[in-house]
Amino acid sequence: MECCLSVLLLLLLASSGCSQQEELCSKTVISSCGDCIRSGPHCVWCQQLNFTKAGEQEAVRCDTRTRLMARGCEKKDIISPRNNMQIVEQRPLAPLFEGHEPVQMSPQKISLKLRPGLPSTFSVTFKRAEGYPVDLYYLMDLSYSMKDDLAKVKGLGRDLFNALKKITEHARIGFGAFVDKTVLPYTNTNKEKLQKPCDENDQQCQAAFGYRHVLSMTDSEHEFRAKVSEQFISGNLDSPEGSLDAMMQAAVCGGNIGWRNSSTRLIVLTTDAGFHMAGDGKLAGILEPNDQRCHMDRNVFTRSSEMDYPSVGQLAIELEKNNIQPIFAVTENVEAVYKELSRLIPKSEVGVLQSDSNNVVTLIENAYNRLSSKVTLSHDSLPDDVRVVYTPVCEHPGPAGEVEGVCDNVGVREQISFNITVTANSCMRNQSFTIRPQGIRDTLTITLSTSCECHCQNPDDSKHRHCNAQGSIDCGICRCRGDFLGQFCECSSGKGDGQSLPETCQRDNGTECEGRGDCVCGRCQCHTTESGSSYHGEFCQCDDDHCEKFQNKQCGGNGKCNCGRCKCSPGFEGSACQCRVSEEGCRTANNSVCYGRGSCKCNHCECNEGYQRPQCQKCLGCPDQCQAKLNCIECLGFESGPFQKNCSEACSGILPFGKVEKFTISGKECHQKDSEGCWITFKLEQLVGKDNYWAEISEQRDCPQLPSVLAIIAGSLIPVAIIGILVLLLIKLLLHLKDLKEFKKFENEKKKSKWAEADNPLFQNATTTVENPTFTGE
Repeated sequence: MECCLSVLLLLLLASSGCSQQEELCSKTVISSCGDCIRSGPHCVWCQQLNFTKAGEQEAVRCDTRTRLMARGCEKKDIISPRNNMQIVEQRPLAPLFEGHEPVQMSPQKISLKLRPGLPSTFSVTFKRAEGYPVDLYYLMDLSYSMKDDLAKVKGLGRDLFNALKKITEHARIGFGAFVDKTVLPYTNTNKEKLQKPCDENDQQCQAAFGYRHVLSMTDSEHEFRAKVSEQFISGNLDSPEGSLDAMMQAAVCGGNIGWRNSSTRLIVLTTDAGFHMAGDGKLAGILEPNDQRCHMDRNVFTRSSEMDYPSVGQLAIELEKNNIQPIFAVTENVEAVYKELSRLIPKSEVGVLQSDSNNVVTLIENAYNRLSSKVTLSHDSLPDDVRVVYTPVCEHPGPAGEVEGVCDNVGVREQISFNITVTANSCMRNQSFTIRPQGIRDTLTITLSTSCECHCQNPDDSKHRHCNAQGSIDCGICRCRGDFLGQFCECSSGKGDGQSLPETCQRDNGTECEGRGDCVCGRCQCHTTESGSSYHGEFCQCDDDHCEKFQNKQCGGNGKCNCGRCKCSPGFEGSACQCRVSEEGCRTANNSVCYGRGSCKCNHCECNEGYQRPQCQKCLGCPDQCQAKLNCIECLGFESGPFQKNCSEACSGILPFGKVEKFTISGKECHQKDSEGCWITFKLEQLVGKDNYWAEISEQRDCPQLPSVLAIIAGSLIPVAIIGILVLLLIKLLLHLKDLKEFKKFENEKKKSKWAEADNPLFQNATTTVENPTFTGE
């Protein structure tokens, strides 16, 4: 018993703490009752006269009810607008369908007038009507792989109607079919293949198509079987189908499909393949996005090949807008794909088909029972700064949430309710939004306005004596007329515009006295802070309550706050006086403080730009000192270079220095070319300070020797001569080769000629003999 009492006491203390935590008024700049009301849901205003003391800011009138009453404000003088809810329309729930639209959710219209930030909760009841009509649209994939399934569906008419009759006497069925867009790469565009895209041996094959509406909603089993029996299989090329195209048209073409206004609308999509979606149309050069409109002519989707597939988001919007609940009856190989799709579409179910769709009726029946027994309340787009929280009240509630409220396993005629909490966080007027059960036509329209102004009981006297007969009372505050100013209209500016004196109380043309005081006759009279101290400064810009804290103590308890900055006690430093004055942590190996390249604050080095903590020894971001100090090294070591004439002045940061044969200091060895083209080798060691170095310079420079003119001339002429001789030899060789070629050609022709060895028939020997008559032979 004592244990129970202890637990109860703890709960009471916790609830008390929560209520105290809730009753907070976070004030900002308050100059009127309206400012107070807009500051927070628990801020109230005291309109009592003489509630504020002389010089006290009027903002003290704004606080929680408890604190104002503790300060002496009468209950009747407290102004605090309340939330107001008015039920505009509330028709009773109907237990069953009687030929007209039954009421399944109540109320239907509510008007709310809320105070900003203050939540208002009301209850919405829901009851499933018995015998509510069902419109089922059977949307089937007629690609070639569904051939066996089509044969089974042709005989399903009786079973489908019998299953729906168990649910309601007012059931109707429609039928549609789809394949894919009749363009490449989805479908073979060969003329013969478009007319018969199936296997050549399959004679019963219809031409390729995107989506075709076959049968509008009917309650005739015979008509359904007759229309479905007329359907034949078709085909396409790729595996994904145009499922989303077909569902979009079935959703937006209500006149063609025959959806009734008063019915549960179901689309049963049966397929064994995935689906194309927005963006896939680019593969066929289709760039026009889906416009979410009906494009049916003679029951055929006419713009299938001109418009891209819809996105999942577009389809979800249209299904929800038209209260259509999809059931995806798919084969096991694509179950995971459609479960992911179902997560993105509200009020949808996925069931696994057998290979020949033998279990489709059972699948539809089970999916319908799951959909109808799950009641999900959600809203359309909310006005800005409005928050809605749903809390289900039923046997199987889902968690409270801001997006939707869910009750599961809700039976027919079972009444459930949802507590809906609405909060408006800013001022608005006549904004509205709609709450509805998903998949059901019933709606609740909420019209929302806010109370952001005060309705005080002000005296009619325009020259009230409380305001020195120079102003009227507005929610307990004097509103001065003409050029009168002050808390009680006690001061006159002397000018008709009444602006000259207040301007002297404004810094940089800002708020009068920074909102922390009153401008009395041209000078700021500062108010007191919540802690009891006073604001100060010419424009009340300073206070001594808001300085940096350390260990939850202002100025670490080691100093005083003055105008937002800590003034530390002797021996302490830091922005919050959190450190004792010490340089122990900043001392380096050579007993310097941060190597002279930073300052010691809070016993830590704050290094100059580029130098690294903890002791500012190295500078990772500084320029390369080898190149930066080259000119100084040249003039100091070899009395040459740009700084030759003023070396001691320009290079005072590199003293002392020394010329050595072997380096003794560690660090990077620099190897640079000087102004005379010689290579200088040296090392630098940074001493204490930013630009203070010790240098060791190698005694010898590596200077290049002057080039030989004769060698250059000889080196230039000899290659030219050699090249010329080689060119002549090459020409001679080419000529010799040409002569050899001609000679060989002559020899070959000579060998080919054949001289005749027979006698010439035209040739005759000489026949005349001449003798000398005087010749005696002696």
